Amino acid sequence: MNTLRFLTPEDLDQIRMDFETPSFVYDEATLRANARAVMEFPNAFGLFPRYAMKAAPTSAILRIFNEEGLGIDASSVFEVERAVRSGFGTESISLSTQELSEDFRYWIHDGVKTNLCSLHQIHKFGQWGKGESIGLRFNPGVGSGGTNRTNVGGPSSSFGIWKDDLDKARDLCKEYDLKVERIHTHIGSGSDPEVWKRVAAMSLDLVRAFPTVKTLNLGGGYKVARMPDEQATDLLAIGEPVRLLFEQFEKETGRELTLEIEPGTFLLANACSLVTTVQDVTSTGNEGYRFLKLDAGMTEILRPSLYGAQHPIVLVPEGGQDKFREELDQVVVGHCCESGDLLTPAPGDPEAIMTRKLPRGEIGDFCVIEGAGAYCSSMSAKNYNSFPEAAEVLRKLDGSLAFIRKRQTFDQIIENEAVP
Repeated sequence: MNTLRFLTPEDLDQIRMDFETPSFVYDEATLRANARAVMEFPNAFGLFPRYAMKAAPTSAILRIFNEEGLGIDASSVFEVERAVRSGFGTESISLSTQELSEDFRYWIHDGVKTNLCSLHQIHKFGQWGKGESIGLRFNPGVGSGGTNRTNVGGPSSSFGIWKDDLDKARDLCKEYDLKVERIHTHIGSGSDPEVWKRVAAMSLDLVRAFPTVKTLNLGGGYKVARMPDEQATDLLAIGEPVRLLFEQFEKETGRELTLEIEPGTFLLANACSLVTTVQDVTSTGNEGYRFLKLDAGMTEILRPSLYGAQHPIVLVPEGGQDKFREELDQVVVGHCCESGDLLTPAPGDPEAIMTRKLPRGEIGDFCVIEGAGAYCSSMSAKNYNSFPEAAEVLRKLDGSLAFIRKRQTFDQIIENEAVP
């Protein structure tokens, strides 16, 4: 279906004229609507949603979510710094990181919540000082995700303290006089309510081992339907059984737990379109393919090349002419000198070429990659082939368009280089 999600042909003309292509364009109305949907997640004794800012950390996006009442899930001290500079108070930021640097100490003392993610992190943090309040991130032993690369739970994942090391973690916390106030688990991308219910129950068992815990964080990973045949997570469907489990836990223990969740993809994925231009067309004959070559690629959107991820692709003729072009099976590729720079891989198989039935693409046409809000601008093959970072644009509530990140200049690409 060759339909734009929220942009109009007139918007595309303005984007090309004022911002150039490629440009990421975020829709403020969609961002705010998604944030408000998250705030309605079922809960028994209080809810605090945190935006997983690794999905897209641009300041304007952070400010919108701050206004809507979300906190922050940060994955590095650098993300903490960006969140603070965007207006978040340290008390609204939670940090779960693979890398426990010395800078960590400063932010913790300034109010940032921390979730220690390994036995070594507990030991290292404990040596910094006794009596601190902390969170612990556990790997509950199960996961859910579209691929192994998006599954962050279970025995193949390094994230979190392995469930069987609970006693070791508890002993270390006792040794260093660390008060455990939060338990954190995260299993990855999925939409099956039964999986979430099972993980919530397992996570509550972890909470039972720490009488001082007041908050249980179940992470994020809510599946978003980018493509028409994909199944999206129903927040009410997965949240209601979890709410009931929290109420049952309170009856058994007398403890009322606050629920935290950490959506990223849910908030961003379908709130952004990557606007590109077809810059070349080529064919490899009757036994081959017709290729549309864009002025963007893995330098803007790496997910197809990395995961075999699927994104809707909309072909809009230049100038709005020839709107009824015939549809053809075509392959869409990026601008990098790299055979893996492919926008139409087979589902889940980044190495297999797959065609899309699109209107016959011609040089100068717009090609809009939909569902490009999460893990695209923030997770790309930045500066490969020395291409600059694309611009980011916000479509505001009144329909006007404005820069939120200017296109990178060539001087900015090379400014940190030095001649020995």
